[in-house]
Formats: sequence, C-alpha cells, structure tokens
Amino acid sequence: MAAALHVEKPAQPQLAKHDSSVLDLAFAMDCTGSMGSYIESATQNIRAIVEEIVTSEKSDIHLALVEYRDHPPQENTFVIRVHDFTGSVKEMKGWLEQCEASGGGDTPEAVADALHGVLKLSWRPEATKICVLISDAPPHGLDPNCGDGFPNGDPSGIDPIKTVRDMAEKQITLYCVGVEPPIVPYRDFFMTLAYLTGGQYVPMVNAKLLAQVIIGGVREEISLERLMKDAEEDIQKEMAQAEADGVDEEEITARVNRLLVTKNLRVKQMENLGGATSCAAKELYSKCVDMSELRSQYKPEPVPEPVHHSRMATRASYRRDVGLMDKVKTYCAGGDDESSDKDAAAFAPVAAPTAPITEMTYDLRENEAVSMAQTERIVQRMRYKK
Repeated sequence: MAAALHVEKPAQPQLAKHDSSVLDLAFAMDCTGSMGSYIESATQNIRAIVEEIVTSEKSDIHLALVEYRDHPPQENTFVIRVHDFTGSVKEMKGWLEQCEASGGGDTPEAVADALHGVLKLSWRPEATKICVLISDAPPHGLDPNCGDGFPNGDPSGIDPIKTVRDMAEKQITLYCVGVEPPIVPYRDFFMTLAYLTGGQYVPMVNAKLLAQVIIGGVREEISLERLMKDAEEDIQKEMAQAEADGVDEEEITARVNRLLVTKNLRVKQMENLGGATSCAAKELYSKCVDMSELRSQYKPEPVPEPVHHSRMATRASYRRDVGLMDKVKTYCAGGDDESSDKDAAAFAPVAAPTAPITEMTYDLRENEAVSMAQTERIVQRMRYKK
C-alpha cells in the first residue's frame, strides 16, 4: 500500500480507521488532441488542490490517474495507461507532466476502458472514494451517427453501464466533468453515469476553473459521507418505511430530505448551475440494463447557441436559457396530450438575459441545509450500503 500523503503546512493529522476524511481521489482523463488545456490545468494545480483539501478537511489523500485515448486503428499509442494510488503529490504531478494531448482518431474514445481501469484501482476499503472523469467525447457504441469506428460498442467488450454499476457497488462516486460544447450531444449519457453512483455531472467551459470544481466537489462529497455515517440508521429506516408504503422515488427522496432537515444536519454545497440531472437520465437511461439497451433509446441533444452563465441565475432559469426543459414533455409530463403540451410550453426556452453577466462559477457554500438534489444522491448511494 502506498505511504500516506504528508504536507508540511499544515501537518498531516492522524486519522482513525474508517474516518470519512480518508480520501482516495482518482482522475480518468481523456488524453486525446483536444484536451491539452485541461491536462495543463490539472498539472499546474494538483498540488494546490491537494493542499487545499488537506487544510480544509484534514484529509489523508491518495491519488491515482487513468489516462485514456482509443483503440487501434483509431489510435496506436495506447488505449489506457493506469497509474495506481500513491500518497505522493510529486509522483502524481509527474504522471500528469508525462501526459500529452495527442491523437484520438474518430469522435468516440475509450471511455469504457477508462472506467474499467478506475474500477480496478487499489481503493482503500475505509476511504471516501471519488473519481473525476474529464471528457469531451462519447464512448463507443452510443451514437451511430458520429462516425464511430466501433458502432456496436467498445471492442474490448467492456460495458460502461455495467462498469458504473459495479463502481456504485464499491461505493465509488463519479463526477463527470463534461467539456462543453463538444460533449453536449452526449451530456445525458454522462449525467446517467454520475447519477448511477450518486455523483454529479459538471459542465465545464473554461479549463482554468477545473481546480475549483475538483476542490468544491471533493469537499461536498466528504461532507455528505460524514452525514451518511452519522445518520445512516435513520436514513435506512426512512427509506425502508417509504418502500414498504409503496411510494415512488420522488416521495422517498422527499421523506429522507424532511428527515435530514428536521435533524438540522448541515453540509457543503458546490454551486453547479446546469449540472442538475435531466429527466431523461433519471427516468429513462438510468433504468437501462446495459449499453445496448441504452443505445437503442438514446437521443443526442443538439448543440445549443453559446450561452453566458450568470452567477446569480437560478438552476431553473439556466436550464430554460439553454433549452433543456423541452425534455420535460417527452420524459416527465404525465396526463393527456393537451396537458402535456401545456406543461412543455411552461418550460419553453427563453432569450438569454441581457443584463451584464459573468462566467459560470463553482463556489462552495458552507453549512447549508441538505438540498433535494443532494438527498437524491444520498438515496442512490444508500442503496449500495452493506
């Protein structure tokens, strides 16, 4: 096992076994030609990222990296390159420095192989386990209209949907950082992967913000792990009673949220406008048993017109601005056609705001009540607790 990470300022604290601040943080990074700015951002900021987490959360961090490109003949250098967990920031930075953005071939990349590589890393049983997947392209076998050299799926035979469910069983939370706009047609797919593990999809338009996303996401996940540890018995009882009552998933989430709010449990929350899981990902794609079934139902999104993101915008207004809410009619509205049309009309895209606006940010809010979105993720993860 790799030695524990030591950072001189502040000193690494001693931690009890099963402490939620024992953290295994893995990166799965697309290393094809279009990803140079993200590789550079990770390389330049990895030490600051680790030191910030250690300072804030008193964490014992191990780091891992899975680089991925594609299969021959699309790419002849490597499919994946695995660097298992280390306690050395210097070693991790060295791996990133050797990671070069090059090649790629067709549009899809070896996403399935990367996820499988992540699954097989030497995760510590007692650790909070987080994987950050950074991608701007779909896996093989998702969209037959994108010039896929392997339209029937990854040539290794690895099924990314099954792999992600195995990750969830292992309590690995997946954060999918989607480089937009190229990932937009496949955003729902990556939302589905994150949703299945109780993680988040994070849209990314500026590589300079990658460090902020990693720090904010990790600190939020550590706070959720602490909450689940403290309230696990109560949450499990509430979920069991709700399921015995035969209520749907939305009501189960609502009941658990009322429990957590009543107990006045507080968590950290990273601002993530545009990262809310779509109805398509939750209600349709996440229920597919494998990649073949998902492919038969998948509908790529059109790439929207460029949108400026306001820090003060609400999640609902963001989703209207980028035109995502028209999915409500197809996947979420009930009743007859007339009522469905009215529901869809209520969420019709509107013009982007004309007032001065700024880039999207990922600010971390401290000491917040547990949100419904966080509760949804907690419920997903509690299903896999042994």
